[in-house]
Amino acid sequence: MTTVTTEEIAQFRTELAAYPKILKSLDAIEDCEGDLEDAALGLAIEIGQLPDRSDWLDGFAKRCRPAICQKDVKENLLNGKLVAVVESLIQSRVCPQLLIAPVIMYVMKQGLDAFCEPLSFKL
Repeated sequence: MTTVTTEEIAQFRTELAAYPKILKSLDAIEDCEGDLEDAALGLAIEIGQLPDRSDWLDGFAKRCRPAICQKDVKENLLNGKLVAVVESLIQSRVCPQLLIAPVIMYVMKQGLDAFCEPLSFKL
């Protein structure tokens, strides 16, 4: 179980106040007492996804990995520029807005370098 604190939720809420769908997802995370996986399952169902495993968020975040691990997005995330990260993910259309906050929070909790490491392997 990956959890975030009320302080982390509040920081996202403050910085991303201009994004109603992200605020809605933050409400869901808060309702789930910071449990990202639990919140993501409910949000996924709401947008028509059919999550079939409790670790669904992990798999979904991996689908967003190419967009998240782009150099500029990665740098913005490391520097706490959440608005720039959100804008990049919205433009990439790889991650629905309702799932952007749980995905970003999940990636941050896993560690950005570890999350992006599989993309750095060269065959």
